[in-house]
Amino acid sequence: MTKTPVNTHKAPKPIGAYSQAIKAGNMVFLSAQAPLVPETMEVVQGGVEAQITCAFNNLRAVAEASGGSFANVVKVTVYLTDLANFAFVNETMIKLFPEPYPARATVGVKSLPKGTEFSVEAIMHL
Repeated sequence: MTKTPVNTHKAPKPIGAYSQAIKAGNMVFLSAQAPLVPETMEVVQGGVEAQITCAFNNLRAVAEASGGSFANVVKVTVYLTDLANFAFVNETMIKLFPEPYPARATVGVKSLPKGTEFSVEAIMHL
């Protein structure tokens, strides 16, 4: 099976040894997206709600660059440094993802790169 990297300037550049996404057959594995402004690579300002919105927008940009959309997402994994913010994740996903909603895992973590409070990754089927 061929692995094809996906990259877009509409999402933050990788800050490590990884691709924004990898296409493998009909599957696309989207790397975790941080709430970074793609043009500046700085953490978005405005608190955790702004971070959640920004990270999902970055994930959408990578999904679209991969030839899909949030309608193609079958699994989402979210990482939160404070699980008290879980309700806003739900509100955001209801606005962004069509039903049936993707499977999801939520992981509470001690810290995330660049001191952010939220990160999200996904798997798509094209």
